[in-house]
Amino acid sequence: MKALTSRSARRRRDATIYEVARHAGVSIATVSRAQRNAGVVAPATRARVDQAVAELNYRPNRLGRSLARGHHDATGIVFPDLSGPYYSSVILGFEDASAAEGQSVLILATHGRRGSGDLVLDLADRTDGLVLFGQTVGDDIVEELDRRRVPLVLLARPTHGEADSVGAENRASARALTFHLLEHGYRQIGFIGDPDGSPDVGERWLGYGDAHRAVGRETPGPVVSGFRTADGARAATALLSQADRPDAVVCANDEIAMGVLEAARAARLSIPDDLAVTGWDDIPAARHLAPPLTTVRQPMLDLGRRAAELLRDRISTHRIEPRHELLPTELVIRSSCGCTPST
Repeated sequence: MKALTSRSARRRRDATIYEVARHAGVSIATVSRAQRNAGVVAPATRARVDQAVAELNYRPNRLGRSLARGHHDATGIVFPDLSGPYYSSVILGFEDASAAEGQSVLILATHGRRGSGDLVLDLADRTDGLVLFGQTVGDDIVEELDRRRVPLVLLARPTHGEADSVGAENRASARALTFHLLEHGYRQIGFIGDPDGSPDVGERWLGYGDAHRAVGRETPGPVVSGFRTADGARAATALLSQADRPDAVVCANDEIAMGVLEAARAARLSIPDDLAVTGWDDIPAARHLAPPLTTVRQPMLDLGRRAAELLRDRISTHRIEPRHELLPTELVIRSSCGCTPST
């Protein structure tokens, strides 16, 4: 009984490559070649190895294989924050494309964490390449990663050094959105967001200003706000309490716009009769708001997917010349701006 118990325990424990080699009567090098389809292995020998693998339920150690091949089979993505539908959609796109290539994904959120630069450099040592999203770390860290020859993609961040980059078009769509409101006849259009806190919002702010200058109007200053619904509600409460409150608002994202809708209801303002509201991203909730939200649709999943594809290409081809891609955005007209929705 004791011997039987011992054999059962061995079966429950993960088998090693040494046990497979003994079982098949070959060397561990032969087992490795057969598993990797590398080198010449006689059909009869390969059959014995396959049989031993099956009988022992052998699972090759992923870390060991990675070290032997000189890479990790994992990529990293560094985000400013993991909450909210925008970030989760981009991560989903990145993970989907990475999984299709057999890559694991390590995610690092830097929001509220000290020493983010050191964390990113440590992550680079444990992955085959990195995606840096937005202003998660300074350009000095990008330059250090460049110096270390780490394959790198910048996502929704200005180009820098030899890194690849992918982003969504912002300025032209913000200009078109603001023109749309001006054509409605709105006299005073506010902007809620933080142009200095995000490269994307900075570009949207520039497009908003472009539209005002094109019609000879002075550009009002932005009302600085974070990205969350509560941030938008606080900013809008202050803005709407002013005597010269705007009759339309361009919000830097849909969550801010949702906060503006809450503040407007609390102030007993009708949307869009008293206040037109627009957002950005076209998150799933945008079309279900009351009224449905006019916004700019971002290719959120595609941003993540394309970042993963660019990074995988950089890793596999050892390409040095950087590639920069800008994905299109789309103005989506619904009722919150005063229109009968076209989409």
